Amino acid sequence: MNPTFANPAPLGLMGFGMTTVLLNIHNAGFFPISAMILAMGFCYGGLAQIIAGIMEYRRNNTFGMTAFLSYGLFWWSLVLTLVLPKMGLAEPTSPEYMGCYLFMWGVFTLFMTLGTFKYNKVEQAIFAGLTLLFFLLAIRDFTGNTLIGLIAAYEGIFVGSLAIYLAMATVLNEQIGRTVLPIGMPK
Repeated sequence: MNPTFANPAPLGLMGFGMTTVLLNIHNAGFFPISAMILAMGFCYGGLAQIIAGIMEYRRNNTFGMTAFLSYGLFWWSLVLTLVLPKMGLAEPTSPEYMGCYLFMWGVFTLFMTLGTFKYNKVEQAIFAGLTLLFFLLAIRDFTGNTLIGLIAAYEGIFVGSLAIYLAMATVLNEQIGRTVLPIGMPK
């Protein structure tokens, strides 16, 4: 008996998208970092993507498993980077070290972007945009340039919004049985 599994990608994409939008609204200066962002990062950005990654493993999707597990654990590590110093369990991370952290995530995401070429255009745009976001954030931390940080924030809001769109397009297109929200499938 071969069980059929639900598509976990919308769950992972919503966890990524909503958390990314909220964090970058903060990065754009609209509100301070708070328990809301940290909780979203830990629960929806982190745990939901980890669950989606495990489900992708069950579906034999190496790309989806690697992406969702990695980015889910990114959110957990980011939250811990912010919370551990507040709890007195670690030293705060310097901007230069944070730049290294974000740069390495940019490198990882650049390679993952190469793996999207057989996927739809929206997914390609999400990964390309996320690559740019990580590199912009790294440059911000290396240089202290607030303009680059602001550009990164708005770019992050855009990338997160694309992920929300793709999640909802996937759910609605599947639920209704036809393309309601286009995603640009490859030919």
